[in-house]
Amino acid sequence: MDEFLQRLRERKLVQWSLAYLAGAFALIQILDIVAQRFGWPEQVVRLVIVALTIGLFVTLVLAWYHGERGAQRVTGTELVILALLLAIGGGLLWKFAGAARDDATARPIPAKSIAVLPFENFSDDKANAYFAGGMRDEILTRLAGIHDLRVISRTSTEQYASHPPDLKTVGKQLGVATVLEGSVQRAGDKVHINLQLIDTQSDGHLWAESYERDVKDIFAVERDIAQTVAGVLKAKLLPEEIERVAEVATQNTEAHDLYLRGRVYFNRASDQFALTATEMPQAIALFEQALAKDPGFALAEADLATAHLNMYWFAPDRTPARLATAKAAVDKALVHQPGLVAAHLPLALYYYWGFRDYEQALQHLEIARRAKPNDAEVVQFIASIARRRAQWEPALEGYREAAALNPRASIAHFLIGEIYLQLRHYAESEQAQLRAIDLAADPGAAHVRRAETLLYWKGDLVALRAALDALTPGSDAYSGNVSWFYRLAWWSRDYAGAIRIAESNVADTWTEAGNLVLPRKLCLAQAYAAAGDMAKAKPLFAEVREQLQAALQSSPQSPDLHIALGFAAAGLAMKEEAIAEGRKGVALMPTSLDAFTGPVYLGKLAQIYVRVGANDEAIDILQKLFAMPAGNVVTPALLKLDSVWDPLREDLRFKQLLTSEQAPLPLSAKL
Repeated sequence: MDEFLQRLRERKLVQWSLAYLAGAFALIQILDIVAQRFGWPEQVVRLVIVALTIGLFVTLVLAWYHGERGAQRVTGTELVILALLLAIGGGLLWKFAGAARDDATARPIPAKSIAVLPFENFSDDKANAYFAGGMRDEILTRLAGIHDLRVISRTSTEQYASHPPDLKTVGKQLGVATVLEGSVQRAGDKVHINLQLIDTQSDGHLWAESYERDVKDIFAVERDIAQTVAGVLKAKLLPEEIERVAEVATQNTEAHDLYLRGRVYFNRASDQFALTATEMPQAIALFEQALAKDPGFALAEADLATAHLNMYWFAPDRTPARLATAKAAVDKALVHQPGLVAAHLPLALYYYWGFRDYEQALQHLEIARRAKPNDAEVVQFIASIARRRAQWEPALEGYREAAALNPRASIAHFLIGEIYLQLRHYAESEQAQLRAIDLAADPGAAHVRRAETLLYWKGDLVALRAALDALTPGSDAYSGNVSWFYRLAWWSRDYAGAIRIAESNVADTWTEAGNLVLPRKLCLAQAYAAAGDMAKAKPLFAEVREQLQAALQSSPQSPDLHIALGFAAAGLAMKEEAIAEGRKGVALMPTSLDAFTGPVYLGKLAQIYVRVGANDEAIDILQKLFAMPAGNVVTPALLKLDSVWDPLREDLRFKQLLTSEQAPLPLSAKL
């Protein structure tokens, strides 16, 4: 051993190792910075770390041969020792690589679990793809209502082919033991369906069947398929589940056909909220046509209500008229079919989004959850209500449960990231957003969300600029993030750029953090004012003020309208009106009512104060925000960037905020 240690010294293995490790550490630090700037996936950094670790062992071997006395021959004992070192290193690498795999591969897979993959459209008319997709969705819905089955949500299966070649990988990624594959061929009023239930581990067929039916019998076919699959998987059906599996939504084939066409637009908007304003109106039109064919089509009424509520929240059309239309539709659905489970989700959203009436919303969500135990969306809404009540831990648990039910969708991870951002757990927020990027159907928008975390955490505009520059003009992600282009220009003090963005966009409103909605022209007026062009700013502020006052006649309880009116009045130097309207907005959306959105309104009131010269009041609110879960509203990094706070920069209390420690808040933090 002494001789071996002497040879180690002669070959300078310790020196080689230290030099290599120092260089590798520096490279990883540089790589981390570059990866953040360009929004590279986390896997890139991981792969480089694995490669560098392998390189260490290669370096040791080379150092052994080419050391100070490298001309000496290596003995057999020494070769054995080197081989052992390489084997140990390789084993450690394999262990670490395995630990980084998707969590779904590590969880035990329930035997009674299934994913319904997209059905292939074999129709001569390729426009009939909507029919194949609609059949798949309706079969999935029937299966998802069986409590004894674990059924993966539609969104997670959309990325897969109808007949993927590697079912074992699909099974691991989705966490299911079986998949249902199928094809649909429609010719006029005839439908031919081929289905097979396959074990994901063995590729063995558990069941297969072909159906040749009339279109009018499609509900009976869907019922038979759901019951047969449940039977093959040995799932027990409760009496009420047997009834739901056998439900016939409508006897009118034309109404059903129009409904399925509408669901294509409905699903597209539901999967990408930025598409709501363009896709959901088409869904609404088709649902209404379906109801014209069959006024008693309760399921179409329920989905029509949900579509209107999505327009209210995401389009956004925050008007009492839109809410009333949604409520009328869901009421009709329950008149035609009193026990309709699908009506409880729009009822929940009506009370939740429309009035922040969490108790009534939860009552309907719990009914929906009991009837639809595999519905990730229902679980997600329950978690979102917990978040608005400052119940952070239950909210995180709910989002994680939603992610398990919808394992290949990004939305739950994005929402987890939002909670961590609000509680100032910035590293955890970024990790959640990176996971969302990995899963997103449109990763461009997900990169923007990660950049948001880095902005609040580190004041990093480079990451935001890189994420926005990567978006393709005209794409859904680009149009859905226009307000971020404006904010980037604002924080960069590029007011000419902000003006160009606001002038070129045609949307009436832009949505900010917390789903607060502001008029686009208000943002344009503020950019003109910041650029010193009051000749253009003042008439625009006056126009916006007049429009907001008119809107408040029909929506006097809208906090968004009051906040926006406060900004418009501030732009016109109407101090008392600006403050009064800002305070009304906060009073209508206090943190006690909404722990997620309430701090956003407080932050806007602080901006109104500083715009009218009420600097002490502005700092009072900022201090309050720094003491509560509001890491998604104000941080030292953001205060340093935003020019709106320039009038406060010489104030001692403001300077203290800029240097304050922003420690992560506990998950039990209260507002």
